Amino acid sequence: MRYTVRALAFTALAALTSGEPLAFAQSAAPPAPNLFGAGGDVTALIAKAKSQIKPDQPMVVLPIVQMAPHRVNLEYRVAVGPASIHETEAELFYVLEGSGTVVTGGTLKDERRTNPQNLTGSGIQGGDSRKVTKGDIILVPEKTPHWYSAIDGTLVLMSIHLLRGH
Repeated sequence: MRYTVRALAFTALAALTSGEPLAFAQSAAPPAPNLFGAGGDVTALIAKAKSQIKPDQPMVVLPIVQMAPHRVNLEYRVAVGPASIHETEAELFYVLEGSGTVVTGGTLKDERRTNPQNLTGSGIQGGDSRKVTKGDIILVPEKTPHWYSAIDGTLVLMSIHLLRGH
């Protein structure tokens, strides 16, 4: 089972582009998707995120692949950020580098709506905590609170947003 899940994650990694979102011309057909990206592309995105992060910023998110309505992002985390609930999408995380602690379930502290599909909070009360390291995979169902409550130095993730019905 673990090897099947890792194979799924590596298949998703093979769908990397240069890090720029795909653009669609108004009158032309969309370009053919780029279904392969070299490992160097991810390494370059990590370096870009590291250079862009500001001292008061807990993380930088950069697009890897975007083809509406789906997206895959690189998340470069150096500090604890807010907790989240995505009401219309599940999220699959693959740990590329580093380690930290993820909390799933429970209830958001200081909950507030950020947009029609998402809630945020200062943390989570209750929930299940789990240490995550390079190679781990975390699947967070839609409507489930999730939060990286501890970052051990740097935590680099690939996040795949899985929309209901797609």
